[in-house]
Parts: sequence; C-alpha cells; structure tokens
Amino acid sequence: MNGVLEVELSGTLDSNDSLDYLPVERKYFPSIPVGNTPLWHPAPEIPENISKKYGFPELYLKDDGVNPTGSLKDRASFLVAAFARKHDINEVVVASTGNAGSSMAGIGAAAGLKVKLFLPKTAPPAKMIQALQYGADLVLADKNYDQAFALSLEYSNTRGGMNRNTAYNPMTIEGKKTVSIEIFNQLKKAPDHIFVSLGDGVIMSGVYKGFRDLFQLGRIEKIPVVHAVQASGSDSICRAMESGNFNGKQGIPVRSANTVADSICVDTPSNGHLALKNLNKFGGHCFTVTDEEILSAQKKLSSDCGLFSEPAAATAYAGFLKKKATLDSSETCVVLLTGNGLKDINSATNKISVPKNSINSLDEL
Repeated sequence: MNGVLEVELSGTLDSNDSLDYLPVERKYFPSIPVGNTPLWHPAPEIPENISKKYGFPELYLKDDGVNPTGSLKDRASFLVAAFARKHDINEVVVASTGNAGSSMAGIGAAAGLKVKLFLPKTAPPAKMIQALQYGADLVLADKNYDQAFALSLEYSNTRGGMNRNTAYNPMTIEGKKTVSIEIFNQLKKAPDHIFVSLGDGVIMSGVYKGFRDLFQLGRIEKIPVVHAVQASGSDSICRAMESGNFNGKQGIPVRSANTVADSICVDTPSNGHLALKNLNKFGGHCFTVTDEEILSAQKKLSSDCGLFSEPAAATAYAGFLKKKATLDSSETCVVLLTGNGLKDINSATNKISVPKNSINSLDEL
C-alpha cells in the first residue's frame, strides 16, 4: 500500500466530527481517546504571556502532545488500526524515529494488534521504553531512520504484516488531516497562518489535506498559509524548494541529517515530493531554524505559558518567533505542537540548570 489516496468522505457536508472525514467506519476504531486536543489561546490580558508579549492577540497553540501516547502521530495510528481491524489484519509493521513507533504500539495495544517496530539505535530512550511498555516487538537499526525504514519495508514485503510507514501507507496522511478539521471547528474558521515542523513531510501533507477537504466542501474560502519549519541540520525539503526539485541535474544532494529535534531528523524525506508539491501549489513557505533557536523556543514556550513540547514540536514555535515580524499581527496564527516534552528530556536539559547539591535546612540556601 503506497502513494496518495483520495477518499470519499463518509459524513455529511456540514459534519463537525473529524471521524466523518475518514475512509473507515467509526465502528472499527479502537476505544482510545485520540484527537480533540486543546487549542490554547494564551491569555492576552496577562502581559507576560505570549499573545501580549509579541502583539499577536489571535495567536493559538494546538497541543497534540496530549494525545494518548503524547504525539500527533496517534491520529495516523488510529486510522491505521481501524483499517487493519476492518480488513482482519493482525500485525502492523512500522519504522520510526520514535513517536510513530510508540504511537502505533500504544494504539495497536488498544486495538489488539501485534506491532513490529524498527527504530534507529539513537532514538530517545523514553520513546523506546514507551513502545516496549505497550508490547511492541522492537528492532534497532544500526544506522539511522532511513535504514530503519528500508528494513521495515523488507520485513513486511517478505514476512507479512501491514506496513504503517509514513509516506508509504496513505492512511497516515488521511489520519493526520483531522488536526486541520479540529482547528477549523475550534476557531469556527480557518486560520490565516499555520506553523508546522517539517521532517519527512507527512504531517504537513496531512494538514494540507484537511484544509483541502474543507475547501472542496465549501466550508472554508481559502487554504491557510502554511509555514513549514525545518531544522537547519535536516533541511532537504527547504533546499529542494529553493532548487526546484529533488532529482535531476538541478536536484539537491543527500546530506546526513543531524539535529536535536530527533522526530524531524531525516536524510531523505519519504514524502518530500508531495510536500514540495503542496507548498508550491498553495503558496506555502519553507525555512530553517538552528538547534539553538529550537531549544530556546522550547524553553520560552514552557516558561512563558506552561506548555512543554519536545524539540520537534518547538521547531514550529521557533519558526513563528523567527517570522513574526513579517506577519500581520491582526491575523489568526496557529502553531502546531506535535509532541510532549517528556518524550526527550535529555535535550530539554540544555536550557536549564539542575541543582547539584541537596540541603538539610533552609540555612544552607
């Protein structure tokens, strides 16, 4: 199963339930509460909060880190699990940098599915432990995510199981589009701008797919401007957008990705061509931020409004901070935060100081 799938919607034209926009009947979905995540509006009346601080009264934060396994990837796993149940498939195979794997393991456990997971050996321990707790059969790839992806395809092609890989299984894009439908329902309109962190391009393609569905149904008048934010150490889609394509004489060379934002650390984006097509067709922007900007944004987001996101999620907020001076501050902006900060506590320690000494009395302070 691969490629991009155009599906017929199962719901009514004015449905507010994102499940009605998916190609599997709701009776097949496992009973685990995926989606309907908060859209934060940091209180503009508090001077220290980010809406007031940066002069954006219509700034919103979509917190998908509160999904059952702590990331937006649950939206894709939810639909993949439903599809598997509908078609009597018992095993799902997946490669991941961490979040998709722990997500499929958790949602798979709720759905009664076996999960074969391929992770790079450098994946954050918290994500490995999550997946193992959920009962996944874990295999560590010696090199990187790209190798894990290839091994998982070889496994599903030769030994069976439905492959869940992003940009390979079209259910992943269909599942992730529900975040856009929720944002529309929560705002009662489409935002003017949405900031999305970008790795292999599937989350962004899902964001576009959701707004495209709403536009095709006549529920919104225009597609929001998508600001795709990559880590400077994993920037292949941004480079391809500048050069025009991935292949041919003008194509970009493959570089080894290296960034603190492990969830978007990809050498060759598996969904790069579709991501590039969406950005060009709908007037999106692609730009990079440094690891230092990512970690600073993570700390600012936590200390300014109490939302602790992992580095890949904070990348989108770093993008907003970098581009806010170029935006109309009266317009509606949404920052999509894709994962909980507890997914990778080692990276978070870069911007904090943990006390080294303990005390026995206040006199020692």
